[in-house]
Amino acid sequence: MDSARWQGFPFRPGDIVISTPAKCGTTWTQTICALLIFQTPELPGRLDDITIWPDMKTRSQADVFAFYEAQQHRRIIKTHTPFDGLPIHDEVTYIAVGRDPRDVALSWDAHFQNTDYDVVLALRDAAVGNDDLTGDLTDDAPPQLESEYDRFWAWIDHPDVQIGLPSMLHHLSGFWAERERPNVLLLHYDELKADLAGQMKALASHLGIEVPQDRWPELVQAATFDSMRKRAAEFAPMLAMWRDPQQFFNSGVSGQWRRLLDDEDLRRYAERVEKMAAPDLADWLHRPR
Repeated sequence: MDSARWQGFPFRPGDIVISTPAKCGTTWTQTICALLIFQTPELPGRLDDITIWPDMKTRSQADVFAFYEAQQHRRIIKTHTPFDGLPIHDEVTYIAVGRDPRDVALSWDAHFQNTDYDVVLALRDAAVGNDDLTGDLTDDAPPQLESEYDRFWAWIDHPDVQIGLPSMLHHLSGFWAERERPNVLLLHYDELKADLAGQMKALASHLGIEVPQDRWPELVQAATFDSMRKRAAEFAPMLAMWRDPQQFFNSGVSGQWRRLLDDEDLRRYAERVEKMAAPDLADWLHRPR
């Protein structure tokens, strides 16, 4: 990823930038926004034909700009760049999604195991070349340890700017500080799970999108986790890079960390969070279910 690729991006009024830490519901939010814009479960193409990721170096910057320039509908733009790395425009809406970091750690673990990095490297080589890479592709990822428990703690302690708890909390801290802006919206993964219809209607209102009442049931159904998983070939991003596209939508379950962590682990985890996140942000992320 390279956030410098945002430089010169030709924004339009009404653009929607979905900026989340990885594994916090990025594809889910892209799908919801697409459903609201087109107001039908049958989108005009795969999700990748509607919304892509400028930062990801598997397409050239010129191709990304041309992709969005050609669109005539309201545009949805994906990124994992935090607020402090984005161009900010008053006429653009910025959406961030938070999630319990303990769930994110386990979701990232499944994501990492499912990625075919030979395909990623081939796409990157075709787009921008790989001559700038040094060492192994996984050098900047949490080490692939035998134990799920050890991999969890590797993610919690990982200092990288794109992967791990420090990165996630930096990202959400930036949006948390700007949450009173009228063009910034914070969603929570567990609220989407608990009341998808209500959250979609609130998002439509925030975006100024009117949806006929009779269309809501089919739009909400299309945005459920089970529906997206069944239609993984349509909704999984960069389809070729997954060993199993349906596994991109791994489980969508919150609270799996309970089977892994004991009371001492939770104290250790809380100490890490306390050093990197404001108490009100931490409370919001870890809201009881």
